[in-house]
Amino acid sequence: MSSLQSDKIFGGSIAKFYDEYIVPLIFEPYAEDLARRLATRRLARVLEIAAGTGVVTRRLASLLPEDVSIVATDLNQPMLDLASEVGTARRVEWRQADAMQLPFEDGSFDAVVCQFGAMFFPDKAKAYSEARRVLRAGGVFLFNVWDRIEENEFADVITTELESIFPDDPPRFLARTPHGYHDIATIKQDLRGGGFVTTPSVDTIAARSTAGSARIPAMAYCQGTPLRNEIEARDKSRLGEATDIAERAIARRFGSGQVAGKIQAHIVAAER
Repeated sequence: MSSLQSDKIFGGSIAKFYDEYIVPLIFEPYAEDLARRLATRRLARVLEIAAGTGVVTRRLASLLPEDVSIVATDLNQPMLDLASEVGTARRVEWRQADAMQLPFEDGSFDAVVCQFGAMFFPDKAKAYSEARRVLRAGGVFLFNVWDRIEENEFADVITTELESIFPDDPPRFLARTPHGYHDIATIKQDLRGGGFVTTPSVDTIAARSTAGSARIPAMAYCQGTPLRNEIEARDKSRLGEATDIAERAIARRFGSGQVAGKIQAHIVAAER
């Protein structure tokens, strides 16, 4: 299996660790931001793509009026299963779907929202064209992507440290995929390729990621993301060692007690 293929697999216990560690560590502030941006608009039907374990979905369900229907989709059924199990404040339709080929009619939604999923789309322009297709005239495609890895300190420290145990073939998932789609000019070009003719708005927002100990970001990244697939592909027996090394690196940089690191992302809004 190629790296690009394994980058999209959230199987086994990854989904559980993702929701337990990654979501509160780095996703929640940006989920709140996306939900609040949508809450200012007049909406009847919202589609979420690449919903993961439902962090944005839960915020949407809490903030949007009861009469706004929400459809949440993801390519990975284990992620949706966990999202459904956690539940939401009100009814949400959960549906397995590929963002590259959405199973919805043209003009079905007032908004399409996607949190940190665009980086995983194998053909960004194609995925964007699908988002545009299912939007009604005047609708908005709202999504965010991580900025470059150097602006996201925990991810950067862990990626660098793992080179010490796999010097000949270091795992590069975090730099390659989550933090590999940060160039704003490229994003705008891909949106044009997907049929969005108006210039999108882009806000770059920094935040602080905090955790009670260095162990939490180590577990989050090494075992709650497809970085785990890369580590185990090199040597399955060394997952625990890799996690321990990541923990020590975070502690050296940020301290042995509560830790805090910078995170930064771009928020993009493209009008239909």
